[in-house]
Amino acid sequence: MGAVEKGSEKHSIDIDIDNDSADTSWFTPWRLLGLFCVINLITYLDRGVIASTGVNGVPETCKPSGECSSGTGLQGEFHLTNGEDGVLSSAFMVGLLIASPIFASLAKSMNPFRLVAVGLLIWTFAAIGCGISVGFWSITVCRMLVGVGEASFISLAAPFIDENAPPKQRSAWLGIFYMCIPTGIALGYVYGGLVGGSYGWRYAFLSEAVMMVPFVILGFVMKPLNLKGITNAKNAAGSSKDKADSQTTSIFQDIKELLNEKIYIVNVLGYIAYNFVIGAYSYWGPKAGYSIYHMSNADMMFGGITIVGGIVGTLTGGFVLDKLDSTIPNAFKLLSSVTFFGAIFCFSAFCFKNMYVFIVFFLIGEMLIFATQGPVNFVSIHAVKPSLRPLAMAASTVSIHIFGDVPSSPLVGVMQDHIGNWRTSTLILTTVLFLAAGIWCIGIFIPFVDKDDEDMENPKKSNKTNPFDD
Repeated sequence: MGAVEKGSEKHSIDIDIDNDSADTSWFTPWRLLGLFCVINLITYLDRGVIASTGVNGVPETCKPSGECSSGTGLQGEFHLTNGEDGVLSSAFMVGLLIASPIFASLAKSMNPFRLVAVGLLIWTFAAIGCGISVGFWSITVCRMLVGVGEASFISLAAPFIDENAPPKQRSAWLGIFYMCIPTGIALGYVYGGLVGGSYGWRYAFLSEAVMMVPFVILGFVMKPLNLKGITNAKNAAGSSKDKADSQTTSIFQDIKELLNEKIYIVNVLGYIAYNFVIGAYSYWGPKAGYSIYHMSNADMMFGGITIVGGIVGTLTGGFVLDKLDSTIPNAFKLLSSVTFFGAIFCFSAFCFKNMYVFIVFFLIGEMLIFATQGPVNFVSIHAVKPSLRPLAMAASTVSIHIFGDVPSSPLVGVMQDHIGNWRTSTLILTTVLFLAAGIWCIGIFIPFVDKDDEDMENPKKSNKTNPFDD
């Protein structure tokens, strides 16, 4: 693999050359994938951290006699109800909702790689803020800023990976990237339990901020890459006011165009229902396991199940789609089938009273439902033209959170406050997976056009090859 030459007709995206930066030849496709995977792992480690019993803790409990035992972790120190505690898992969504369309729009006039670096810098300061928070409202605001920082990364990383992956391995590469989500959450359970239990919950947040610092620095010093269909800021002409007006008009036009893509809409609706369940599983899973099966090491147990199920399921889903032939109808067939059977296994798992039978059934169920990660994001990317992909990924992520795991965590918390039975609560929650399978099944019958080569803004570049090929 050689360095990218300026003006080469073989390349589908241009490399932004900055004389003050390092050599762009460092960016091979595998290195880019590895870099984004580690960053994704750290961002989702944070999700597991705040859900772990070592960090999240348990609230104060009182016996009828009036004798009370002090709580632990966040819940104990800030005296949070289950409803308030659920808000903390969803607060990041406020920042993500506001910042995602902004970052996606800015990517058309500013270098997307630098935008990722800016987002990671915000994320790092927000994680530090969580570690030094003084109460419910201060940590809630910091969780919102975590969402702002994450917004740049989630909307731009997947298009970079899909664009630079070998054509016959795109689903597998996306699967590798999204494998870091369950793996990161699971490691967060374990990490949060160990660090929070040994040194206190604040150190868990401060340490994850330190982990992100090298990647923030790398994002600012390395020569940045551009995306196909994206115009670099150095080539943009006109006054600042004209460009601002153009960006405002453009984002509304892009959103309108996105809403007209039936395949994309059906895919996101199924993803919303799916994420409603997964989000609540990831947040309440350890507590439900502790209550139902009296797991003394609930963090470790759910962490292990999620790591194995996430890695095996996500990688398998991506590779299977590539073997079937990576098309949108095949992706929908895979999505609907694995989600349906995964729902059966997960529902059955919570029906058993024996903890070991539960572990086996729930593990199989998680492997099946995590097999969706590569295919669902493949559809989101290939249902739209290249210049819309950052917005498509941003809108997808915002939608699955604002209508999925954002309401599900507090709703399940409120439901549990009223029902008082974690087995019943988890069974009710799991039925939503059948809805997700049904929605994705509809997508099989919608006529499709893979828009991988369509780029209305840069038609001359539509058939160019991978930027890392010579």
